[in-house]
Amino acid sequence: MRKNHMWKAILLGVFVLILVACQGKAEDSNANNGTNSDANGNNEGTEQLEGSVVIDGSGTVYPLMAKLAEEYMVNEQEGVSVEVSRAGTSAGFEKFLVENGTDFNDASREIKEEEAAKAEELGIDVQELKVALDGLTFVVNKENDWATEMTAEDLKKIFLADEDVTNWSDINPDWPDEKINTYGPNENHGTYEFFFENVLEEKDLVTDIDLQQEYSTLVNLIEDDKNGIAFFGFGYYVNNQDKLQAVSVDFGDGAVEPSLDTIAEDGDYADFTRPVFTYLNVNNAKEKPQVLDFAEYVLNNMNEFAGETGFAPIPDEEVNENLSIIDSLK
Repeated sequence: MRKNHMWKAILLGVFVLILVACQGKAEDSNANNGTNSDANGNNEGTEQLEGSVVIDGSGTVYPLMAKLAEEYMVNEQEGVSVEVSRAGTSAGFEKFLVENGTDFNDASREIKEEEAAKAEELGIDVQELKVALDGLTFVVNKENDWATEMTAEDLKKIFLADEDVTNWSDINPDWPDEKINTYGPNENHGTYEFFFENVLEEKDLVTDIDLQQEYSTLVNLIEDDKNGIAFFGFGYYVNNQDKLQAVSVDFGDGAVEPSLDTIAEDGDYADFTRPVFTYLNVNNAKEKPQVLDFAEYVLNNMNEFAGETGFAPIPDEEVNENLSIIDSLK
């Protein structure tokens, strides 16, 4: 009888051990499939996603979106691949507004009427998301010690075809009697369109302006040209301050240096401040959870990374408005 009791006790113990082991495996499986743990061991409840997110468009917005994509893939969703390219705003819309197009198009201007009409024609529901504020920045060579401050009107005269301005001395007789060499981004970029439409009021640019696709090329051209002047987004100046210098602009109340403190839609640099955007393909967001998740991540984190990529943040109330829109798509 004692032997029977002993065997029963042993079998019961083995059964309990098996039960505990199975329960542990189930908990591990649930943890891997449904939640993440933070550094303190707290479950965050983040669903693990897979797939890809494809983004193209503005070269100006690229540094911010590339940073957000990197942070998202490393810290949020390791199973999602976020690909960010920079064809330019207009070229990006051509890739966005097609069947099986990109998920997002970054833009340094608002969508045009004809682009919105094409989206409607294709049945693509497009949502505009304002992501940051940028300041149109004019840059000159490091050795240029005369044109460090100019009026907004002087800058327009340099780039307008119908103005009799060829040499620096045409702006100020005390400046060098040497030809001004002008540079800028080409027509693929929203920065070009903003400059042409909002600053030059759609008047012709000087015929010999050197327009480039790559912003890095513009940086190198100005670095090598003592008489060069170019325009592009503030972020490219911030990341290349060792190679070039920004022109402070007098809008009528004294020279204002572009900076994160002055770039604002109601600030001292307001005349050259513009919002930048990303446009979401809502159809894709409804079909692919990783696209919607990344859109929400962008809105929740863009202000955190705006400053380090050369942008001023947007007000919290605008962020919350867009988050409500994204939430309604779930």
